[in-house]
Amino acid sequence: MNRLPAIIRVFPRVGIERSALGTRRARSLETVAPSIAPASIRLYSSGHEDESFEAFTDRYVKYFENAEDLFDLQRGLNNCFAYDLVPAVPIIEAALNAARRMDDYSTAVRIFEGLKQKVENQQQYNLYLEELKPLKDKLGILTAEEMST
Repeated sequence: MNRLPAIIRVFPRVGIERSALGTRRARSLETVAPSIAPASIRLYSSGHEDESFEAFTDRYVKYFENAEDLFDLQRGLNNCFAYDLVPAVPIIEAALNAARRMDDYSTAVRIFEGLKQKVENQQQYNLYLEELKPLKDKLGILTAEEMST
């Protein structure tokens, strides 16, 4: 049984080449299969799997304190919020200070929006807001909810 047409239907760009006359023809299965196999291997990054929450917090606090431009700040926020945990208050404080240092009010507001998405419930979000209230007032940052009322 020839399985090549099924592979070509699933992966239309793999397995097709042009001949010298300009017509399309399929490569043999042996040349197609090796190019498909590596795509099924999932490679995971390493180096942070043994990192404690305190080390994670220290790493991102230092990162935001040393962020030089808006790209660095937003990149750090994307990486920090990508983890399966809610960032600690010192990380949020350092990120908010970095956003205001760069005079980017919209990123400061979005930090709170990202925090609201990461927490499990509204009560936990309110605890973060309570903890961050002095810094919010000092920097003059409003949340999206406060702006809409």
